[in-house]
Amino acid sequence: MLQARFGGLVVPEYVRHFIDQEGRDTCYADIPTIARGQLAWEDDARARQPRLLILDTHLLSNLLWSRALFGDCPAWIEQALLERDYDLHLLLDPEGVDWVDDGQRCQPQLSERQGFFADSLGWLQRHEQVWQVVGGDWPTRSAAALDAVGQLLATP
Repeated sequence: MLQARFGGLVVPEYVRHFIDQEGRDTCYADIPTIARGQLAWEDDARARQPRLLILDTHLLSNLLWSRALFGDCPAWIEQALLERDYDLHLLLDPEGVDWVDDGQRCQPQLSERQGFFADSLGWLQRHEQVWQVVGGDWPTRSAAALDAVGQLLATP
């Protein structure tokens, strides 16, 4: 939707590719490989210098999922995340839309997703990142995301 409206490049979520290639769930030992893969995809897209770079996810997801699933995360991942600049984070509120089982997604309970959302928001706030919560039904979310990115691109 964002790319259709504004152009640019989209970087997908590396962990989905990893799981498809490996044919299994992840384990703690996979976290560095997944994080490096995500960074490589992001760096490849950045090197092309698009007007707009849309990341489905970045190292914050790797960091928080590693902690949630395994109770730990390699320290270099947070440091690598903090060394990068992102103009805007669109943080999707888990309320207002149904959870969809896609074979890889977990946390079917809303309370679980709300906890992950709170962890994400807390990290963004603590590290003074630019963020906007996107909530409501899908049409409302789409409109809010389009508006936020449109405003970002209009800023000189």
